[in-house]
Amino acid sequence: MEPVMLHLDTLATLVAATLVLLLGRKLVHSVSLLKKYTIPEPVAGGLLVAVALLILNQAFGLVIEFDMSLRDPLMLAFFATIGLNANLSSLRAGGRYLAIFLIAVVGLLLMQNAIGIVMAKLMGIDPLMGLLAGSITLSGGHGTGAAWSKVFTERYGFQNATEVALACATFGLVLGGLIGGPVARYLIKHTTTPQGAPDDSSTPTAFEKPDTGRMITSLVLIETIALIAICLTAGRIVAQALQGTAFELPTFVCVLFIGVILSNTLALIGFYQVFERAVSVLGNVSLSLFLAMALMSLKLWELASLALPMLVILTVQAVAMALYAAFVTFRIMGKNYDAAVLAAGHCGFGLGATPTAIANMQAITERFGPSHVAFLVVPMVGAFFIDIVNALVIKLYLMLPVFG
Repeated sequence: MEPVMLHLDTLATLVAATLVLLLGRKLVHSVSLLKKYTIPEPVAGGLLVAVALLILNQAFGLVIEFDMSLRDPLMLAFFATIGLNANLSSLRAGGRYLAIFLIAVVGLLLMQNAIGIVMAKLMGIDPLMGLLAGSITLSGGHGTGAAWSKVFTERYGFQNATEVALACATFGLVLGGLIGGPVARYLIKHTTTPQGAPDDSSTPTAFEKPDTGRMITSLVLIETIALIAICLTAGRIVAQALQGTAFELPTFVCVLFIGVILSNTLALIGFYQVFERAVSVLGNVSLSLFLAMALMSLKLWELASLALPMLVILTVQAVAMALYAAFVTFRIMGKNYDAAVLAAGHCGFGLGATPTAIANMQAITERFGPSHVAFLVVPMVGAFFIDIVNALVIKLYLMLPVFG
């Protein structure tokens, strides 16, 4: 059957994304299972739409193409808001937690690649495929996967590396959003506060309680949009300037750090104080729309074309992530409520991406109470340190004789 193509332009795609979010909210509040395991609303709505599109594709050969021109700017805007709300004094205060969490992250990177390579060898497939189903795509995401797959094709002659990398990253994005909530809910029961942190124990930030009402004027909103636009523009310039050098970084990392520098510099000279609530509201909007677009545009039939060995490796990786979060991340971070929220975040970017981690943690804190430590540590580690450490770990593995 000849496929029937239906293309949605930018505005139609934006409408579809907002409807997906509303659908996800309705699902989570109506389906007790989704609410019980605190599945993020964009994940619930986006996956349902992706499954519906899979049925339409298989039954009628219909392929709906979305205009994704807004997806990357929305992701960059989200990271800009993370940077703008990052207070350097708070980062210094959370330095110990950040260092300990980074140790947990490095341990996961080493484990993911070991699992991928060992399983690939056991099943008699190219160990490079096992590495692609490791930290490259799971902790690294689509961007890191695309970059390394190009290297694998050019340097090692591994054909179809790009397709494998993108499929693995997509699989991880879905699983990262699904397992974070159940893992955290299980862990919270084993803390000293099994009902979560009391809401009145500390004032929640706007990222922790995204549904909290806020008084924002039109002037403040315009000023905040201007700050985000400056971060996006300057961040892209810096990323382009660093391209091809030893200090090359993904664009979203540059955008985040421009946000940190901009907000703290303005506050230091007393010129302007960033309005945290407005920044957080726009950040939550960008995050929700980005995730909705990313998940509703999944072509699940392409995932189905993955070879069975690859699906086996990815399934084992998902189980290993859940166990690692429960028995390593949770324990070394203190076995308390904050540690449980951190474990949910680790599931998010350990299998998918930092936006998934934030969505996981929001789903937990919205229900059980705030966790300042988690929202301080995860964005910084997931958006910045993970890319640097992951690159070093991947290069270390590529030095093994099996890749000689």
